[in-house]
Amino acid sequence: MCSYSSIELNSPVDAWYGQGIALYDIGRYRGALAKFDQVLIQQPGHAEAWTYRGYALIELEAYSSAEESFKTVLLINDQSALAWHGLGIVQAKQGVYEAAITSFEQAVSLDPNDGKALYNLAHAQLRLKQFKNAIASFDQSLARRPHSYHAWYNRAVALAALRRYEQAIHSLDAALNLKPDCHYAWNYRGFVLNTLKRFDEAIASFDSALQHRPNNPNAWYGRAVSYALQGQAEASAQNLQRVLQLSPKLFHNKVETDPLFTQVRAAASVRSLIRDSA
Repeated sequence: MCSYSSIELNSPVDAWYGQGIALYDIGRYRGALAKFDQVLIQQPGHAEAWTYRGYALIELEAYSSAEESFKTVLLINDQSALAWHGLGIVQAKQGVYEAAITSFEQAVSLDPNDGKALYNLAHAQLRLKQFKNAIASFDQSLARRPHSYHAWYNRAVALAALRRYEQAIHSLDAALNLKPDCHYAWNYRGFVLNTLKRFDEAIASFDSALQHRPNNPNAWYGRAVSYALQGQAEASAQNLQRVLQLSPKLFHNKVETDPLFTQVRAAASVRSLIRDSA
């Protein structure tokens, strides 16, 4: 989004629109919405006001109303990349990923240099398990926005889904170079390294995740997996104890049923925690 502060205001409509953009830029979305509505009372065909109204409604999580705003823009001007992008965001927020992909593709065709639209396209493709397409879209996005650690991370998820684990590690390393405190990237890196049977490195990654979020049950679970895969039942049991203390409801069934932990469940402390978390 671009600021409207440099626009010369020649009418009340211009003033309301400029005020709406200024309020949007500082995160006052309800105030911005009110200004855009004032514009639209006077000029119902003001495509830019409909567009930014839609984005303000996204921020307020009013997705159905946002969708109506973007569709109104596209009736006025179907070549608006911003409106197609906004419509795709709304559709993705509502879980309608096929439609979102179509909208993002329209946005990218109109503005090929919009790295954010390419990222959102890739993310929707990832959600539909279109992994090869997602990687290609993430690559295009990163060519324009190379410092997006989110794009590097999600690219790694797509690569791992295709069992391209070494490439996934490289992508995660790029994400972590940009954001060293990204606990979930450290965590995912640990799980990929477990798959590669590089257990010491995996445990080191989980430890890094725990440095940034000590009460992260996923990292403790990953450590438990690392030790179980090495046949170290006692060390695995100690980590599973921490998992079940932190998040009993989320992990109870996984700990109770995962065949990887057959030996680990024999530990009295783990049996007791499984029973207590049921």
